[in-house]
Amino acid sequence: MKNITWDASLSVDIDEIDEDHRRLVDLFNILNHSVAEGDSADYIEAVLEELITCTIWHFRHEERLMLLYKYKELQGHREEHENLIASVRQLQQKFHQENRLLTNEDIEYLSNWLTQHILGYDMKLGYYLMDEMK
Repeated sequence: MKNITWDASLSVDIDEIDEDHRRLVDLFNILNHSVAEGDSADYIEAVLEELITCTIWHFRHEERLMLLYKYKELQGHREEHENLIASVRQLQQKFHQENRLLTNEDIEYLSNWLTQHILGYDMKLGYYLMDEMK
């Protein structure tokens, strides 16, 4: 699996959100590299947990902005956040229960999970915030 490359196509044009997204992309790439290199399960678990923790923080950050700027689609976006966290926690639980390393399929799932959320829900939020934050 190749790394996610941060470029303008992933930018939502809101600096504070883009900074969060860059950090999440960096963590994903560390995880991706660790799986490819066969790093220890403990190390991979630590990186996965950091990715999840940072993602949860980022989602709360976005939700705070949505509340502040009265984003009408907050509920749907929040539900998407909850579904994403539930699915990645399920992946993490499988990792623990089966005492296994992440597979390329897991990494591909996480890559799609991150990029599709940014390119879909977050782009729409970014357009809204650009108008509201003037």
